[in-house]
Amino acid sequence: MLNVAIKAARTAGAIINRAALDVEAVRVSAKQTNDFVTEIDHAAEAAIIEILLQAYPGHGILAEESGDEHGAKDSDYQWIIDPIDGTTNFIHGFPVYCVSIALAVKGRIEQAVVYDPTRNDLFCATRGRGAYLNDKRIRVAKRTRLAECLISTGFPYRPGDKLRTYLSMLGEVMSQCAAVRRPGAAALDLAYVAAGFSDGFFETGLKPWDVAAGSLLIAEAGGLVGNFTGESDFMHQGECLAGNPRIYAQLVTVLGRYSKFAGTQDKLSLAADSGSDKRKTTLKSRSAKAAQTPADPA
Repeated sequence: MLNVAIKAARTAGAIINRAALDVEAVRVSAKQTNDFVTEIDHAAEAAIIEILLQAYPGHGILAEESGDEHGAKDSDYQWIIDPIDGTTNFIHGFPVYCVSIALAVKGRIEQAVVYDPTRNDLFCATRGRGAYLNDKRIRVAKRTRLAECLISTGFPYRPGDKLRTYLSMLGEVMSQCAAVRRPGAAALDLAYVAAGFSDGFFETGLKPWDVAAGSLLIAEAGGLVGNFTGESDFMHQGECLAGNPRIYAQLVTVLGRYSKFAGTQDKLSLAADSGSDKRKTTLKSRSAKAAQTPADPA
């Protein structure tokens, strides 16, 4: 099954690479504000589905662009597909995007492939057999102090995303780690954590096809992945946090109170901090206005 997934990912990658030679000619449409899809997303997804269903016609499919339209509807086996994770990067010629394919068996991810066509990097994993980059075994980084770590993230970009809350999260993480990066392709971010290229990752608003393959890569590379409170059943919750066990625990301590699943005490603490920040902003604004107001000549 892994070999079939690798074949499908490489086929999609070839389609993407051909299109990247003249990316300005690619037709682009918007699913919603700042959320784009191209004809190449559709072509790559169709190629992946065709290869998977030729090999396993009784399997189910969950794909970013076509949902569960293809494949069996009641199978224990479901392929979870993102044909181009990082479409916005792709249409701008920014070379950070990938193909993500995972196989869930009775809801548990068992096979994973993340393929970066620009670098010909193939990340893959089978449950219980380790994670690999181009046939070389990979492990999560060994750093134990958040202050020394490189953390990756993704910015909110859809209408309705809680930007103010995210900026508070980002501020807390930035103040406690060595550096933060935002490459723009969550599946590749997770693969990089698995390979030890970065030490941790967090993002909100993600879908199963963004995180399915990357979550198994991290688990098989010795890391942990879950929601912001550290719970492992995160796939459909819209929160993703990952890292090696020590860094993961430290990120949970920082980000746990921002989780939609945070306890009452954490939520009260966050609300109190938010209220304090608003008061400080208001006082600064009033002080600035007062400084700009000319003195009364009388």
